[in-house]
Amino acid sequence: MQEQELDFEGIERRPLKTFTEKAYLDYSMYVILDRALPQLADGLKPVQRRIIYAMSELGLSAGSKHKKSARTVGDVIGKYHPHGDSACYEAMVHMAQDFSYRYAIVDGQGNWGSTDDPKSFAAMRYTEAKLKPYSQVLLSELGQGTVDWTANFDGTLEEPLVLPARLPNVLLNGASGIAVGMATDIPPHNLREVAGACIRLLEEPKATTAELCEHVQGPDFPMGAEIVTPRAELAQLYETGSGSFRARAVYEVEDGEIVVTALPYQVSGSKVLEQIAAQMRAKKLPMVEDLRDESDHEQPIRLVITPRSSRVDVEQLMAHLFATTDLERSYRVNMNMIGLDGRPRVMGLKALLVEWLEFRQTTVRRRLEWRLGKVTSRLHVLDGLLVAFLNLDEVIRIVRTEDEPKPVLMQRFDLSEIQAEAILETKLRHLARLEEMKIRGEQAELSAERTDLEKTLASKARLRKLVRAELERDAEEFGDDRRSRIVERAAAQAIDQTELVASEPVTIVLSKAGWVRAAKGHEIDPTQLSYKTGDGFQAAARGRSTQQAVFLDSTGRTYSLAAHTLPGARGQGEPLSGRLDPPDGASFAAGMIGEPGDRWMLACDGGQGFIAKLESLYARNRAGKAVFNLPDNAKVLPAVPVPKEDGALVCAVNSDGRLLAFPLGELPEMEKGRGNLLFGIPGRKARAREELMVGVAVVGEGGKLLVFCGERKMTLSWKDLDAYRGQRGQRGALLPRGWRKVDRVEAEA
Repeated sequence: MQEQELDFEGIERRPLKTFTEKAYLDYSMYVILDRALPQLADGLKPVQRRIIYAMSELGLSAGSKHKKSARTVGDVIGKYHPHGDSACYEAMVHMAQDFSYRYAIVDGQGNWGSTDDPKSFAAMRYTEAKLKPYSQVLLSELGQGTVDWTANFDGTLEEPLVLPARLPNVLLNGASGIAVGMATDIPPHNLREVAGACIRLLEEPKATTAELCEHVQGPDFPMGAEIVTPRAELAQLYETGSGSFRARAVYEVEDGEIVVTALPYQVSGSKVLEQIAAQMRAKKLPMVEDLRDESDHEQPIRLVITPRSSRVDVEQLMAHLFATTDLERSYRVNMNMIGLDGRPRVMGLKALLVEWLEFRQTTVRRRLEWRLGKVTSRLHVLDGLLVAFLNLDEVIRIVRTEDEPKPVLMQRFDLSEIQAEAILETKLRHLARLEEMKIRGEQAELSAERTDLEKTLASKARLRKLVRAELERDAEEFGDDRRSRIVERAAAQAIDQTELVASEPVTIVLSKAGWVRAAKGHEIDPTQLSYKTGDGFQAAARGRSTQQAVFLDSTGRTYSLAAHTLPGARGQGEPLSGRLDPPDGASFAAGMIGEPGDRWMLACDGGQGFIAKLESLYARNRAGKAVFNLPDNAKVLPAVPVPKEDGALVCAVNSDGRLLAFPLGELPEMEKGRGNLLFGIPGRKARAREELMVGVAVVGEGGKLLVFCGERKMTLSWKDLDAYRGQRGQRGALLPRGWRKVDRVEAEA
């Protein structure tokens, strides 16, 4: 099939692949060149350039009065930029926000947004605008033959392809944008520093990026803040044109309160306060008592953080906030722009400044050539006028007597048509003798200027000297001191969550239906708490609020949650299934809490069990992890803590009222598995589940065993347990009559 053919109706036919590929590439190039990426020459995108040019055409210079923004937007979209008015107005607002632009170009009057909400600006029918003095850096040489022009979208007007910027605005105000397949992120910089680097490069064309970084220390944000990235990393960023850096808020301590006076670029103070308040509500910032926003017109950023007491480590607290809120942010740098050859590319600092200086020198050369042409043309006219004054009577006679005086004048005095026309347009009042003196004076001045222009155009050194002088003058007029300090600091570290939580004794209570709560203190009797109808006490464990609580389900999987995140005991708690993802049909059977190295016994009613360290039971996700390999149909018993002292006894009770006490050392320590047989149950009865192990406890040396039968409780002393001692796996001895329907057993120190 041919790539392209015309049918009998004159309709062009193309393969779908060819058409879509070309359409997408055309769209991509349009987005890259005409919307998203700035030009290296003036640092502007097309919509920004058209707004600035339209405002200059409307006479909205820095010295004029403000005019309605809708007037400007109407001119822009009607004459040069046929796109949406809201997008055009938003671009105009951005250039007027002194917290967004390091060197604002538009002078806005009215509501132009705020640092908390940059898009809260009023509609364009309410606001007024004109250009700021800095705009002269972009516009002052526009009408002096410095740049090329092109027709507007409908061919009725002309607009400049770029503006003749006297400074590298692409670095000063930065840019950001997303195109098709590429993006740009250029941070703002300090004018004096960038001008200094340009001058250094004019004097030393072989200067390295490291030498240029002696002038350009790093980005400089309009609202201050600190740049805390090491200088070596910043130097690498400028070498390659891509990378990242970190900026951090500035704070000081006033009367025991922390006052934030500067925020990172484009960070909202209200959002920062919300982030801190969210941590306070989640009880993750117990050392903070209060937050206030005291920002006003005189102090645009003033956020006050009140510590709970004077003992709070302010530096540690702020390091935590830097790590967990927008008080510190990382910024991506990708100095991607459209070069002088019309192609987008990422440039390092030196490549960028070298190419911009090439543009600037070309612009200055074109300006000088344009001026030389004007001077030469004027001198030509003055030569003709001087001839007329020297032969005034003859000129007057020719004008009075000849029907066509111009050709006669041209022939009589050997004048050009331009000279003859200038003589004929001279007014009678300018024929005085004094005018001849003025002409000769103007001739002398213009001749000197022409000589100077020709010398400058003929000498690259003089041209560079002129560019340098203009850079120094603009740096003096528009430059200011650096606002963002560069201070190398260590990366901020969030405070460990356990350090942020008050260490308090808690009792973790688990119900039969899988509801959990954390009661304060260890004296509470979990059996006396209120439970939902049909629910009741299942298991309890005592620990501290800073520890991890571990839960064991009926399938042998374990799960872990921070104890301080569990609900209090004033209510009936919350279901664990809402925060964890156990297998279908599984229920929660046991709860554990303590130090990571603490040991716990896991057991099931089939008689098996083993000892595990608590840290080996921690799970990283909601689905938990498999730990206890249960026999068929076996059910998990509540886990019990294992005392640290030697000589402890494992006490197991079965459904027939038999009690067996054997040394703890006979039981293995494992991370996971089925474990060993604790209590001997005949195989037939075990398979038929006619006999089960109903409770297990580990009694420390000299401790006691509590046996619960319904509402009754029997206490067996360490000496009493001698009657029930045996070896692991034996049947044990019968408990006294009336105490053989055991519900559970507990150890007591």
